Amino acid sequence: MRTDREGAVRLRKLGKSYYEISRALGIPKSTLSVWFKDDPMSQEVKLKLSSKSNIRVAERIKKFSENNKRKWELWRAEARYEAKKDFESLAKNPLFIAGNMLYWAEGDSKVKNPLRLTNTDPRMIRLYVKFLIRILKIDKNKIRATLILYPDLNKNSCINFWSKEIDLPRSQFYKTQFIEGRHPTSRLSRGICMIGNNSRQLKEKVLIWIDLLSKSL
Repeated sequence: MRTDREGAVRLRKLGKSYYEISRALGIPKSTLSVWFKDDPMSQEVKLKLSSKSNIRVAERIKKFSENNKRKWELWRAEARYEAKKDFESLAKNPLFIAGNMLYWAEGDSKVKNPLRLTNTDPRMIRLYVKFLIRILKIDKNKIRATLILYPDLNKNSCINFWSKEIDLPRSQFYKTQFIEGRHPTSRLSRGICMIGNNSRQLKEKVLIWIDLLSKSL
């Protein structure tokens, strides 16, 4: 036992972890923990190992972040290329023009946010859904709707209304949000509808299309 402990001390002084010492000498880590519990030298080694581990973790996080950034830039470049390529053939399509103009006026313009548009007018939402399906080729089942309601509005009644008006099943209505107060006008008697899709590539395409349209009109 004395030889094992001396060996453990020697390896610990060399900066080895409990795991490495345990593998080298066959001593349980629980035993090593007891031996080195109050040893200042071992505590110093522990701090150094912890520091090295933190550095490695930070390096891995940085590398992961850089890889993700490169992938995102590649996706954005691909989306921009496709948007410019498709623009010429779509530029005279009324639905293409209408959908982009709707998004320009009412959509979320931040690149990092989902492709989403919010409005109280079911005609506008219906037209936008057609744009998503026919122009952006989004599977109808992947379109998500969210209602923003005042507390005095009936959730089920509002979902039924919007589901029928924009031809989306109730199962695609998510996370109804309630805001304080009473609805101020009859215009909001059915709440506010938000339509979203999480594809950031498609978001990039729409933003490029809007820019191209603004320059061509």
